[in-house]
Amino acid sequence: MELSATLLCSVILLAILLLYLSWEAESGRMRRKIANLPRIKSYPIIGSLLPVALVPYAERWEKILEVNLANGPIFIWWMGPVPSVSIKDAKDVEVVLGNSSSQTLSKPFMYTFLHPWLGSGLLTATGSKWHTHRKILTPSFHFKILESFIPVIVEQSKILVKKLEKEVGSEGFCVQPYISRCSLDIICESAMGTAVHAQEGTSEYVNAVYDVTMAISKRVMQPLLYPDFIFNLTPLGRTHNKCLKIIHDFAKKVIQERKLLRQKSRNLVEAKEENDVGEKKRLAFLDMMLDASDGGSNLTDEEIREEVDTFMFEGHDTTATSVCWTLFILGHHMDVQEKLYEEFESIFEGSDRPPTMKDLNDMKYLERVIKESLRLYPSVPAIGRQLESDIEIGGFVIPAGMAIDINIHAIHMNPNNFPNPSKFDPDNFLPERVMKRHPFAYIAFSAGSRNCIGQKFAMLELKGMLSYVLRNYKVISLDRREDVRMLNTLVLKSNTGIRISIIRRKSSV
Repeated sequence: MELSATLLCSVILLAILLLYLSWEAESGRMRRKIANLPRIKSYPIIGSLLPVALVPYAERWEKILEVNLANGPIFIWWMGPVPSVSIKDAKDVEVVLGNSSSQTLSKPFMYTFLHPWLGSGLLTATGSKWHTHRKILTPSFHFKILESFIPVIVEQSKILVKKLEKEVGSEGFCVQPYISRCSLDIICESAMGTAVHAQEGTSEYVNAVYDVTMAISKRVMQPLLYPDFIFNLTPLGRTHNKCLKIIHDFAKKVIQERKLLRQKSRNLVEAKEENDVGEKKRLAFLDMMLDASDGGSNLTDEEIREEVDTFMFEGHDTTATSVCWTLFILGHHMDVQEKLYEEFESIFEGSDRPPTMKDLNDMKYLERVIKESLRLYPSVPAIGRQLESDIEIGGFVIPAGMAIDINIHAIHMNPNNFPNPSKFDPDNFLPERVMKRHPFAYIAFSAGSRNCIGQKFAMLELKGMLSYVLRNYKVISLDRREDVRMLNTLVLKSNTGIRISIIRRKSSV
């Protein structure tokens, strides 16, 4: 038994050594190509991660942000043995993300950690597959289709408000689970065409998403866990794989239920057919993929599952997190809440009627509040790209094959773009201020060809959920901004949840 354990350890150590030597040889070639670029100190194996590794996990994102803000607009940053060029100047970001930059559509090495979960869905796909899938899925977010989703947003937001009623008069609570379950119900019923009733109880799926994103983010910070065979042997890897089964089973169940509905009633997916009152039936995002599968010639069952997993994650987790952060920041600014309530009153004139598309579009001040919240707390705080050819950034020629790290949070905290960047100021998004800023100084939904395909849907959902909560409750944050740690679990979350108390605005909900 002892001999077997010793042999296993020896094999693992040898494998680590061989991988390190291989990485070192490759990074050595890359070092020579980027020798003229500014860089921060790096160490064998761990790279530039030492200052980050020395602080508690809950403080690591803020340390990464501090490092980014303390260095120049462009520098080399080593994630273990993997180098990347970090940029945060809006002009440089435009070079990388601009629509003309087809040579930067690929994703770097770190995105491979998402493959067991999301496969090669839109978030991780490259080349012709990305182009094909983007073309197939773009019609799902047409204006008229988005408008047809508003009743779902309204109905689930009403349920959310009713669920929150039991917290009125309490000493405080974490709002995150309520928001996550509501957002999951919205994305499932609207985009997937399947009701899951997550708000009626706990959600194993929501918990699994949190655990798997935490596992992936921790893996990124530990280069020794980069090899799959080592990661899978660790407790973190076993948790990751257990959660993936829950997530994949959930997605497969959603797909199967939608297929059964289509078989029972084909008119649910025929865009030209109408219901009894002459309204067109809603064509769900999942329906479009199933239509495009055409017996597997355009989209295979596995590709559909990958896209469903991608949209279930991005469509519920990022949106839910954005709602939570917005409520958190509003809980420190009662004056802004009152101004929002005045906007709602001017639109609804004291009635409790549900919002229309026009109503949501007319919520201009709420939109500015949401954008400013996303500036301070971007739901996705950083993105990466892989160069397919040499390009010039910031006066330096960056070679093909190099990874580009774009720290969205650092870009949003640049005082050249946002004076007094830590201050919450919705007026940062007044039209006259936006016109004076570089268009890539704010990229909460990314930008260019690979921008967020669902950003218009996300904004409608954010407006719908927030307006319902704020029309019915005053929100008070229980934690100071400086006491809340920002935790990057692929999505930027609070380490301790978002703790608030609520006061009823009306006599009944």
